[in-house]
Amino acid sequence: NYKKEYDNYHSSEKQKKNRAARNKARAILTKAGKVSKGDGKDVDHKSGKPTNNSKKNLRVQSKSKNRSFPRTKTARKK
Repeated sequence: NYKKEYDNYHSSEKQKKNRAARNKARAILTKAGKVSKGDGKDVDHKSGKPTNNSKKNLRVQSKSKNRSFPRTKTARKK
């Protein structure tokens, strides 16, 4: 139930700020000419923190590379 998920998670102030920061990171790299709309690339935050949009922390990766990473047995990032 997506409405319930949105109400419980996506609508929280913290998640709204994270989403806005991720969108801002995409805009920063679009302006720099590193990504474009529909190119199949993701903007990756090296530190894993979406609010850190410094140029040193941002990189372009393929969607498959950015959305899959090693996990521990308890499903945390390694």
